[in-house]
Formats: sequence, C-alpha cells, structure tokens
Amino acid sequence: MIPCLIVMVDIHSHVLWGMDDGAETYEESLALLKIAAEAGTTDIVATPHSNTHYTFTPELISARIAQLQQSGHPMPRIHRGCDFHLNFANIQEASENPSKFTIDHKNYLLVEFPDVTIPVGMGRVLSQFIQSGIVPIITHPERNDALMHDPKLLAQWVDEGCLIQVTAMSVVGTFGKSALEHAWNLMDRRLVHVVASDAHDPVRRHPRLSDARTEVARRAGEENAARLFKINPTAVIEGRSSAVIEPMTATRRKGFRFWS
Repeated sequence: MIPCLIVMVDIHSHVLWGMDDGAETYEESLALLKIAAEAGTTDIVATPHSNTHYTFTPELISARIAQLQQSGHPMPRIHRGCDFHLNFANIQEASENPSKFTIDHKNYLLVEFPDVTIPVGMGRVLSQFIQSGIVPIITHPERNDALMHDPKLLAQWVDEGCLIQVTAMSVVGTFGKSALEHAWNLMDRRLVHVVASDAHDPVRRHPRLSDARTEVARRAGEENAARLFKINPTAVIEGRSSAVIEPMTATRRKGFRFWS
C-alpha cells in the first residue's frame, strides 16, 4: 500500500525499457515506477529520446506503456511524450507532424539543446513552434554550459512564450555545484516553471521528486513548491493554455547565495 504523500507530477522521464539510455529492462521500468509512486508522483510522462542515436517510435511507446499498466503493480499514470533534440531532421518532421512528439499529443514539447553550442537560428525555430501552437519546454538548461553562458537569452525565450524545466537532482546538488547554482539562479530570476526528474535508472538518476520538492519548499516556500511540482506540470499534461503557467516567484533567503 502506497502511503498518502504530497502529490507531484513528473513531465520528464526515461522509464520505458529499451528505448534509449534509460531503463534497460521491463523489471527496471517497474522499479522506476515503484520508486516514483512511493515518493508521491501520481502522473509521469515517459519521454524517450528522439535524436541521432535513438529512433522515436510512438507505436512501441504505446505498447510498452500498455504492458506496464497491465502488470498489476501500483504505479503513477503514464503519459506519452518525447525528449526532443533540436536537430535538423527532428525539426523538419515536427513541423509536419508536431503532435507525434508533444506530451499526450497536445501542445507542449520538451526540447533539448546541444551541450556545446547553440546552433544559429534556434530562436527562430522556437518562435515557429510557438506560432504553430506548440509550446517549447526547454529541458535542464542548468546542466547545459552553452545555455548558461547567456541566461539573458533564456529570459528572452521565456518572454516569447517558452517554458523552462530544471532537474530535481540539480536542485539538491546531486549534479554538482555548477548545476545547483545555475538551477537556483534561474529560479531567482523567475525563469523556472517545472521541476522534473529526468529519471534514467533506479539509483544514479532516480525518479524521486520528494527531496527536491522539500528543498524548494524550504528555500522558497510551499506555494512555489506546489507550483513547480504539481500545478504547472498538471497544466502541461492537460494541455491547458500556457497563460496559466507562472514561473516560481523570486525568493531570496538569508544564507543562500545566488548568482547576479
């Protein structure tokens, strides 16, 4: 029996086995889902990579979700999504069939930038998505040196209609000091809309959101924690207007250092 905990919703995970660099086996998928449920996650979006290394196959995703749901094990509700890499082939296909990649085939798309550099024209691509009714959610910029080199560019994209998701393990320092400071700097700048797990395995990159939620509540208050871990991600899954999704309220707490 799963205890009653604070409800959380996770829009970024790699819980489907054999799809990418996430879960490797059916049993590992079940383990990931069990951990998420026990920590209080009621809904989780399975977001296999779509890039030059991994083929994104919606039919296989649906089949594996169905198999997991038929297991009889307690688990969160599983939704469909994609960890969409911004490369030429993907962008071209998404322009023709955007719902193939969006969360539950609605209007939100997780987009991942290259780590080394921001290709020319990415701002125009994001604008085209927005104009077509697709809201890009920029994933884990705090772990991307190219994006963090110019936070003002992220702020510009947010002003134009993009959302930003940071990783739960960055919030508590598991990804190191740099990712920790970047994550809180982005939150202090009112640029973060969602915290998600980006889970890949049960141990090293687990799906447990509860530690990060506790830390956000401690540093920035319960209202902000509820917004980042439940209210906003729920709106994303439901496909509601991005106008209802507000970033975390800027909060400076004594004893915590934020970048200028």
